[in-house]
Amino acid sequence: MMYLVIKDLSNTAQDVIMVTQSLIKDIQSNQETIYRANAIRALCLITDPSMIQAIERIIKACIVDKNPSVAAAALVSSYRVFNSSKDIVRRWAPEIQEAIQSKSASGGFASTASGFLSSFGSSSSQSQMVQSNSHIVQYHGLGLLYLIRQHDRVAIAKLVQAFFSTSGQNDMLKNPAAVCMLIRCACKVLEDDPGSVRRIYELLGSYLKHKSDMVKLEAARAICEMKDTTSNEIHPAISVLQSFLSSPKPTLRLASVRTLNNLALRKPSAVISCNLDIESLVSDSNRSIATIAITTLLKTANETSIDRLMSQISKFMGDASDEFKVIIVSTVHSLCIKFPRKQVEMLTFLGSLLRDGGGYDFKKTVVEAMFDIVHVISESKDLALSYLCEFIEDCEFTKLSVRILHLLGVEGPKTNSPTKYIRHIYNRVILENTIVRAAAVNALAKFGLSTSEDDVKSNIKVLLIRCQDDSDDEVRDRATLALELMKQRDSGKQCGFDGSSWALPILERELIQYIGSKTNEKAFDLSTIPITSKAVRANPSNEQRQPTDSIIPLQTDNVYNKMNNLNARQNSLLDQKAIYTEALSSVPEITTFGALLKSSKRVHVTETETEYVVYCVKHLFAKHIVFQFDCLNTLNDQLLENVEVVMDIDNQELGLVKVFDLPASKIEYNALKHIYVAYEKQEISSFPVASFSCKLKFTVKDCDPVTGEPDEQGYEDEYRIDNIELSIKDYIQPTYISEFEEEFNKLADGEVVQVFALDLKKAPNLQVACTTIINLFGLQPLQDSSLLRNPNIHTLIMSGTFLTGKKILAKCRMMFNSASGAAFELSVRSEDIAISEVALSAIK
Repeated sequence: MMYLVIKDLSNTAQDVIMVTQSLIKDIQSNQETIYRANAIRALCLITDPSMIQAIERIIKACIVDKNPSVAAAALVSSYRVFNSSKDIVRRWAPEIQEAIQSKSASGGFASTASGFLSSFGSSSSQSQMVQSNSHIVQYHGLGLLYLIRQHDRVAIAKLVQAFFSTSGQNDMLKNPAAVCMLIRCACKVLEDDPGSVRRIYELLGSYLKHKSDMVKLEAARAICEMKDTTSNEIHPAISVLQSFLSSPKPTLRLASVRTLNNLALRKPSAVISCNLDIESLVSDSNRSIATIAITTLLKTANETSIDRLMSQISKFMGDASDEFKVIIVSTVHSLCIKFPRKQVEMLTFLGSLLRDGGGYDFKKTVVEAMFDIVHVISESKDLALSYLCEFIEDCEFTKLSVRILHLLGVEGPKTNSPTKYIRHIYNRVILENTIVRAAAVNALAKFGLSTSEDDVKSNIKVLLIRCQDDSDDEVRDRATLALELMKQRDSGKQCGFDGSSWALPILERELIQYIGSKTNEKAFDLSTIPITSKAVRANPSNEQRQPTDSIIPLQTDNVYNKMNNLNARQNSLLDQKAIYTEALSSVPEITTFGALLKSSKRVHVTETETEYVVYCVKHLFAKHIVFQFDCLNTLNDQLLENVEVVMDIDNQELGLVKVFDLPASKIEYNALKHIYVAYEKQEISSFPVASFSCKLKFTVKDCDPVTGEPDEQGYEDEYRIDNIELSIKDYIQPTYISEFEEEFNKLADGEVVQVFALDLKKAPNLQVACTTIINLFGLQPLQDSSLLRNPNIHTLIMSGTFLTGKKILAKCRMMFNSASGAAFELSVRSEDIAISEVALSAIK
């Protein structure tokens, strides 16, 4: 009790020197060892960090003390001292090592029992102490050694090697907790040094045979978390975990099934052998174990076992808490995406959960799972929307009601019977609060704008007219706007009801230029303004664009000074053309080419670490192609003069004729200058594909690195840069459209279809194949079709605008075979079938 009082009063005391001396006297006493351990803890707590060196000798002596309770107290106190005096504690490593290796260490219970008995005058208790074999000193010592050496990878590797034992029964480390600490240190070595996989695996494998369950579990977990392990290598660890699944100890069952659950995410096939044992845990009295068992079974399930699993889960869900239900719903959601043919059974399960009670987080998880299933599996749309309509009839959460109404407005008109959802939506106008009523009006407006049936449209108008009598002005205004937009259906599509809108920064700039123009003979043309999706407007990083440095050079000259004054809109791909138009207007030779139609991404044509760093941008006009080279001199002892780029085309018969090249007069150190080379197409309707070999030619003058003063005489030199490719995607501008199927059907007359394949080397999986197709054509992927939902079958839809201004759409159906690779059926449609043929030639 006295030591506890000393600890509490130490924060308020101004001078603790007297107490310190008393504590040192207690530590050095040969009697009542329980007081020695407590004195060590109190002394390290109250001692100022600046005075630690004064008691260093005492602590070091206690670390190697023969009594384990004293040694353990000294080691644990060293953790506290390490935070303020790292250098001093590092000097104690030899003593800590000696304490770990001591074979005569005994447990702290002996000192406690001896001290307790001695208070009753038992003299024999001091000479016959109860010996303990816990060896807890080894655990504390190993942990402290790791703390001291944690930033030294070599020292940690030596630490593991020092206590390594291939037999699994290490004579040096007798404490199971210490062995577990050693296993974790070995895993740290594996992270820092992948080349030690084999040696660490042998260490972990040896501990699978340890007599302690704790050690075997830790070793099995470490093996399961190792990367790039084969089924044979991981099998011994799974066997150990499987044996623990039937253990009478709940902690072992929980730890083993949780490890198998994590393994099932990466290697479900390796866990299948444990399914029978895991199924027995579904009825476990511990709900945590039962929940993890269910999620593990779902991760390793196949189509034939889904019905049985759904039946088992339904019985379990009634007694589970919302936290466990959320975990199960997330797993069922993933399983439904994996096996789309079982979507009816899983949607039925999710629908039943919406009828049950639960909090907001649980209901939100179920609703979001249904949303994703609707977007991924088109066949599930009717059933899922029906369950959601049933849910909002009695939904107490406003946010969920609004989100469901939005989904009904977007997906409802696309179903086979869209009118059956209108009743549920209008019920929200009558029965719900203001926020939900306003969302319901928007949903009705989307039905009115999307339907082509006059009867449905007239019914929607009647409902919206009734909404104009609502007590809330927001609801009335939305109803009025919806009625006006239904009269002008095309304008309604660009007002956000279908998720798309004009690119507002570009619209603003074009309107300002139009108003400022003195000669406005024609009306403002909205068709020239690009359309963007809601996702791009909400997060511009979702747009397919290059980083800022791919548009703006590292250092600018007079041409690009204006570009630096532009605001953050320069990051957008939609604004890229305007930025380059303004920059190129300062070059008289280029202004005669007319309007800039497209500028490519800014790409490296040299390594970034070389003495001359060169970038290239391709500018395309109606009849001309301009190559802009941005050249940076990174040598402080050289001045480059008369710098030009010599380009040689691989095929002289393509109809490209060089018009001019504009060299840079000089390029000083760390200065970036621009070089232009222009080609003219002999026929404006041709779209040549070519490769250009390029090299820099310049005069080098050595100069003083400090003053920059060049020599009078120089010498000619050349520098090879990468070839420049002119491909089909350079003639295509990616653009967004909201109604792909509708637009795609309109262009049926301009369709060209081709079937082709990619081998496993070019397309090891379907995601790589999908990315390859996108990069090949330079089109804009739509509706998240660039992200795979099924690893074997996928449909990619894309849109863009050709250099001539013609719209071009593409639908690529692809299928992956693990033996042969990816097969594609690509359908390209355009307003001009010749454009479709040109675009499709990109795959040749």
